[in-house]
Amino acid sequence: MRKPVVRLILTCLTLSAAPFAAASPEDEVRQTFERFVAAQNGHDVQAVGSLLLESSNFLWITRGTPVWGRDAALKRFSALYEGTWQLAPEAGALRVLVFGESAAQVFAPIVFTIGAPGQAPQTTRFLMNQLLVKTSGGWKIANLLPIPAPAP
Repeated sequence: MRKPVVRLILTCLTLSAAPFAAASPEDEVRQTFERFVAAQNGHDVQAVGSLLLESSNFLWITRGTPVWGRDAALKRFSALYEGTWQLAPEAGALRVLVFGESAAQVFAPIVFTIGAPGQAPQTTRFLMNQLLVKTSGGWKIANLLPIPAPAP
């Protein structure tokens, strides 16, 4: 009698320990974008850096000026964080497009609240586009392409 009960308990434990379904690539990319926004709003240069592709080919277009390389981008973010810098994406409009196993694009209308230290902040709406690549360390942002957009 004892052996069947032990087997039943072991079977139940085995079934309950079945692996959970892995997140889809879309979910992983969405989570990367959400971590990026949280790190930006927290003015956390280190966290932002962990999400950017560590490459001299990383590209961020800001105010019509290309910023090449992860290190140059982090230096620019550090300067911007000295003032007001907040991002507010329109979550319902966020789109994730996955291209194969190692590339994805994020599109999100987003409102930036930006102001130099000591100056009143301004809000500007952008259509944020990000290209992400899958690396051994997870999804990394390879470029940031915010396009100015009119208010809705």
